[in-house]
Amino acid sequence: MGGAQGWLADKASPFRIAAIVRDLPYRNWTLYIGLLLCLTVQPEASAQRKRPATPYYPEAGNWEKRTPESQGLNAARLQEAIRFAQENEAKAPRNLREAHYQGFGKEPFGDAIGPFKDRGEPTGLIIKGGYIVAEWGNPEEVNLTYSVSKSFLSTVVGLAWQQGLIRRLEDRVHPYMAPIIPYTLAPAVNKADLLDQPEVLEPFASPHNQKITWDHLLRQTSDWEGTLWGKPDWADRPQGEATSWRTRPRNEPGSVYKYNDVRVNVLALAATNLWRRPLPLVLKEKVMDPIGASGSWRWLGYENSWIVLDGQPVQVVSGGAHWGGGMFISALDQARFGYLTLRRGRWKEQQLLSEAWMAHALTPTSANTGYGVMNYFLNTDKKQFPSAPESAFAHLGAGTNMVYVDRENDLIIVARWIENSALDGLIARVLQSLQP
Repeated sequence: MGGAQGWLADKASPFRIAAIVRDLPYRNWTLYIGLLLCLTVQPEASAQRKRPATPYYPEAGNWEKRTPESQGLNAARLQEAIRFAQENEAKAPRNLREAHYQGFGKEPFGDAIGPFKDRGEPTGLIIKGGYIVAEWGNPEEVNLTYSVSKSFLSTVVGLAWQQGLIRRLEDRVHPYMAPIIPYTLAPAVNKADLLDQPEVLEPFASPHNQKITWDHLLRQTSDWEGTLWGKPDWADRPQGEATSWRTRPRNEPGSVYKYNDVRVNVLALAATNLWRRPLPLVLKEKVMDPIGASGSWRWLGYENSWIVLDGQPVQVVSGGAHWGGGMFISALDQARFGYLTLRRGRWKEQQLLSEAWMAHALTPTSANTGYGVMNYFLNTDKKQFPSAPESAFAHLGAGTNMVYVDRENDLIIVARWIENSALDGLIARVLQSLQP
């Protein structure tokens, strides 16, 4: 009888079973009853076998740790991956203000206008199947995360789209914008000296900027023109001859990708105007509290990025921390956000980020086939991380700060203060630890 049931489970359809029953001799009741049991019971048993296990989600303040072996990893190879990360510590100074003036600070208008904090030692986490299987450094230490801040910025824009504050991501931003009133203390100068300075910011008023959509800003393809918080758009990572920086023809929005934090900060300003609330409060309520993040993270702006919003002074956050500020966060909280994106926006019973938003965030454009919305670096054609699956992606920022997300292997790697050139080597070693 067991053999008959096994054969039926693998080979027979309900129609086949019915045909067999029809042709059975009347006297063969045992086999007849067995076939009926297969017909009625087997589909339920098959469904139970196929039903996926409920993913583990860590509670606030308690992320369960398990041995590498329990999650199918080779502990010795995993330790080799950790040694590799520690041996490839970022060469830039741990004093991040000093590091700024050795790098971005040498650009035009490169002076720091946001806070910095000395960074800690190389730090990281490896999470397999939702459980912490390895860590190094101090995962609870709050550090600057640089351009990983962009992933939080795109998240609050995605939430605005989910809630209907943005009707379509392809909508032009200009019609959504109210006048922006900068907040400044009364200057100790004659007001006549400020006669020609605008009292209202209209960042999307020029003919070129009026064509820019939310999606152009999210994908860094807007080529927005202007100056914000004292930083001209052309001064961030300027290209070509200096004589062309201010006079070059503008690219049609959507046609050319350019990594540019002035334009990222324009999106932060537009999103603040849209929500009519400080973006850190939106992020805390909609994402960070539901995923159990600690209370130690802070999202900061610049000393001059203040506006008057509904009668209250509000600081507009930095979307990329190019001149200081941005997201100050622990590796553990970074991992929680990465785990949320691994689970396609779901946390326990809540779909915090819609499946439609996650699909959009992970879809590239022809302008850059390795980039979704900020700051989802895709592994299209395995160009970003040759050792990783093509479906993997990462939230990346200077430092280097990396949150590597790998659904194929149910894996998260957080690595902080590692040389950018060592990222694929670290990923390769962790993936090798998955092999028997």
